[in-house]
Amino acid sequence: MNGNSHLFRIFQALSDPTRLRVFRLLVTNRTEMCVCEVVDSLQERQYNVSRHLKVLDLVGLLGGEKHGRWTYYGLDRRNPTVSSFAKLVAALPDPEGTFAEDQARFDKRMTLREDGRCRCGIQTPELAG
Repeated sequence: MNGNSHLFRIFQALSDPTRLRVFRLLVTNRTEMCVCEVVDSLQERQYNVSRHLKVLDLVGLLGGEKHGRWTYYGLDRRNPTVSSFAKLVAALPDPEGTFAEDQARFDKRMTLREDGRCRCGIQTPELAG
């Protein structure tokens, strides 16, 4: 079990629906995302999103990069395991349309970027909830 303990931790991390949704967004869009962009896309509380991002970072699926006051998260391309999990998650069915709804909100949120970066604190009226 010790040799596979890292894989077990990744599966455990992805067993949470919110973390799976976060990872799916990152896999699908292949871009770094600011925490507020994930918050708006998933319509979850900032505290919860930050906590889930930290778990995904700790198991090696994500990496965070500071830009001024903001941290942008993306897939950890240095971890060879990420590619396999990315393919698996990208192929998952979406019978309830949850991933599609997250993606639609993400697409709207991306229109607020300037020079490829988030304008944190700015929301579209549809996303303000």
